[in-house]
Amino acid sequence: MNNYFLCYRRWQRPKFLAHEANMSIPSLKVEKVCRTCRRNRRGAAAVEFAIVAPVFFLLVFGMVEYGRMVMVQQVITNAAREGARVGVLDGSQLSDVQTAVNNYLIASKIPTGLSNEITCTPNPPSSQTTGNPVTVTVSIPFSKVSWLPTPLYLGSTTLSATSVMRREGVQ
Repeated sequence: MNNYFLCYRRWQRPKFLAHEANMSIPSLKVEKVCRTCRRNRRGAAAVEFAIVAPVFFLLVFGMVEYGRMVMVQQVITNAAREGARVGVLDGSQLSDVQTAVNNYLIASKIPTGLSNEITCTPNPPSSQTTGNPVTVTVSIPFSKVSWLPTPLYLGSTTLSATSVMRREGVQ
């Protein structure tokens, strides 16, 4: 019956057997055993990292891309709403709606320019009769607003938001 167990630093006899003086402690130390194990595992962390890293980075970049898409979608929804608020007023023109939408996008750090498509139905919005809808649509290609140099998942997607409000006026 072997009454020895492996301790952190060396083989030890259990304390309840310490009174038995005639038992000898083996000379094999754990440090020697672990040193030989460490030699056999050299480079294992590098191999594991090489296997896991691509999947990890794809997940991280995917989260960044989809998070940015949700944020920009919310911003252009609000921009379309602001454009519709201007469009339902008396005497409003398409240029007023486009200015309101572009000002909101600039304030939200979304690049504006020729790639943005801002449409208003009817054109001009002031031609609509009181109580009928005025529709403002804002479209932006995701490739123009992505934080990644080349969007991995949503590169060809066009983000679009539409807002519809009833035309105001004095009857």
